[in-house]
Amino acid sequence: MAEAVRTIGISTGGGDAPGLNAVIRAVVRCATERHGWQVMGIRNGFDGLIWPQLCCTLTREDIRGILPRGGTILGTTNRGNPFRYASEEDGATVYRDYSLECIGNWKRLGLDAMVVIGGDGTLAIANEFQSRGLPVVAVPKTIDNDLSSTDVTFGFDTAIHVATDAIDRLHTTAESHQRVMVVEVMGRDAGWIALHAGIAGGVHVILIPEIPFTIENVCAAIRRRDEIGRHFSLVVVAEGIRLPPADGQGRPFPATRARNPAVLIGNAIGEVTGKDVRVTTLGHVQRGGSPSPFDRILATRFGVAAVELIARGEFGRMVCLRGTAIESVPLADAIGTCHLVDPSSDRVRAARAVGISFGDAP
Repeated sequence: MAEAVRTIGISTGGGDAPGLNAVIRAVVRCATERHGWQVMGIRNGFDGLIWPQLCCTLTREDIRGILPRGGTILGTTNRGNPFRYASEEDGATVYRDYSLECIGNWKRLGLDAMVVIGGDGTLAIANEFQSRGLPVVAVPKTIDNDLSSTDVTFGFDTAIHVATDAIDRLHTTAESHQRVMVVEVMGRDAGWIALHAGIAGGVHVILIPEIPFTIENVCAAIRRRDEIGRHFSLVVVAEGIRLPPADGQGRPFPATRARNPAVLIGNAIGEVTGKDVRVTTLGHVQRGGSPSPFDRILATRFGVAAVELIARGEFGRMVCLRGTAIESVPLADAIGTCHLVDPSSDRVRAARAVGISFGDAP
């Protein structure tokens, strides 16, 4: 199969993550230097296949110095689904199917295969193109670490470092002022960042989507600290937590817009305990900046493995990390199932054993 390949494409879709540029670098260097292929950068996710004038050839010079850079030199979008592309016309949102244009432009660009880097949504689109006969291999990417077919995704380690550093800094000011600090981290469906950063940062309460909680139990944990003379507490909250039916006063929580549950939690803690509460939302700071050494290495391994899948003609597969080995799984099996925190896992048990509350028990 390697003899038939001349040009491959590469795209980055969905939210950005530290390590994307390391994957791009590895793909370009391995494809051009080991196999003698040309690499075409598809800009802004699948938008580059709708508007091929956005595409560009990637050479060794183009990737020079990008290993430690955050973001992606190709740009990205989490709204560009070519099978249902949204646009505004006369004040209304309309949806169009650009998939046939993408397939035609794929052929005009002379692509023999494509490496698609993204999370569940991006990879679902890649799988749809694969089912329509376009040779695709995939690389998993999400700082939330919520893809089910890989033990770890690149970007996750860097996000944990950012969140842990923030918690460390809040720890000292919380103790100085005897405050409760509520820290919101990313994690729409899965609480991996909150769990890992909470353990690493020595917080006192961790709230994640996988474990139901009540404000009464959260406040009980804070009061227990007061009773032993520790008059400050840190609470880490995953953005996707399921709010309980009522706050600590028995009132229902108000409807919340996306990504502000920590404010509601902080307000409820303040009302119930009477303590001074401050809320910090880390938001997109977790996505940016230079990737950690672990993420640079994992991203490089993923990029090389993706090129080797193409060389062997193994399309419709996603590279993954299993234990310490890089393997691959069918792309269709890698999407649609979220990798969630197991409430009975050793990580959760370890957190409980060192006194961390998950708000599910007094």
